[in-house]
Amino acid sequence: MNHDALEQLQTKIAYLERANADLSDMTFRQHQDIKALEQQLKQLAQRLNAALSTWNEQEPAEQRPPHY
Repeated sequence: MNHDALEQLQTKIAYLERANADLSDMTFRQHQDIKALEQQLKQLAQRLNAALSTWNEQEPAEQRPPHY
Protein backbone atom coordinates (compact mmCIF):
# COMPACT_ATOMS: atom_id res chain seq x y z
CA MET A 1 0.00 0.00 0.00
CA ASN A 2 1.48 3.30 -1.03
CA HIS A 3 1.58 6.47 1.03
CA ASP A 4 -1.30 8.20 -0.82
CA ALA A 5 -3.68 5.28 -0.33
CA LEU A 6 -2.79 5.09 3.35
CA GLU A 7 -3.37 8.82 3.73
CA GLN A 8 -6.76 8.54 2.01
CA LEU A 9 -7.78 5.73 4.35
CA GLN A 10 -6.67 7.73 7.37
CA THR A 11 -8.66 10.73 6.12
CA LYS A 12 -11.76 8.60 5.61
CA ILE A 13 -11.40 7.07 9.06
CA ALA A 14 -11.01 10.50 10.64
CA TYR A 15 -14.12 11.71 8.78
CA LEU A 16 -16.13 8.67 9.88
CA GLU A 17 -14.98 9.06 13.49
CA ARG A 18 -16.08 12.71 13.42
CA ALA A 19 -19.45 11.80 11.87
CA ASN A 20 -19.92 9.09 14.49
CA ALA A 21 -19.17 11.55 17.31
CA ASP A 22 -21.59 14.10 15.82
CA LEU A 23 -24.35 11.49 15.58
CA SER A 24 -23.68 10.38 19.13
CA ASP A 25 -23.95 13.97 20.37
CA MET A 26 -27.17 14.49 18.41
CA THR A 27 -28.66 11.30 19.83
CA PHE A 28 -27.77 12.40 23.36
CA ARG A 29 -29.39 15.82 22.83
CA GLN A 30 -32.50 14.22 21.36
CA HIS A 31 -32.69 11.89 24.35
CA GLN A 32 -32.57 14.90 26.68
CA ASP A 33 -35.27 16.66 24.65
CA ILE A 34 -37.49 13.58 24.75
CA LYS A 35 -37.11 13.29 28.52
CA ALA A 36 -38.00 16.97 28.96
CA LEU A 37 -41.04 16.59 26.69
CA GLU A 38 -42.16 13.49 28.58
CA GLN A 39 -41.95 15.43 31.84
CA GLN A 40 -43.95 18.32 30.37
CA LEU A 41 -46.56 15.90 29.04
CA LYS A 42 -46.83 14.25 32.44
CA GLN A 43 -47.33 17.63 34.12
CA LEU A 44 -49.96 18.65 31.59
CA ALA A 45 -51.81 15.37 32.06
CA GLN A 46 -51.81 15.90 35.82
CA ARG A 47 -53.11 19.45 35.41
CA LEU A 48 -55.81 18.27 33.02
CA ASN A 49 -56.89 15.49 35.38
CA ALA A 50 -57.01 17.95 38.28
CA ALA A 51 -59.06 20.42 36.25
CA LEU A 52 -61.44 17.69 35.08
CA SER A 53 -61.96 16.35 38.59
CA THR A 54 -62.62 19.88 39.88
CA TRP A 55 -65.03 20.54 37.02
CA ASN A 56 -66.85 17.24 37.63
CA GLU A 57 -67.23 18.07 41.33
CA GLN A 58 -69.10 21.32 40.66
CA GLU A 59 -72.78 21.31 41.38
CA PRO A 60 -75.05 21.59 38.33
CA ALA A 61 -76.29 25.01 39.50
CA GLU A 62 -72.71 26.33 39.35
CA GLN A 63 -72.12 25.10 35.82
CA ARG A 64 -72.88 27.40 32.92
CA PRO A 65 -75.22 26.20 30.22
CA PRO A 66 -73.51 25.24 26.94
CA HIS A 67 -74.71 28.41 25.16
CA TYR A 68 -72.75 30.73 27.50
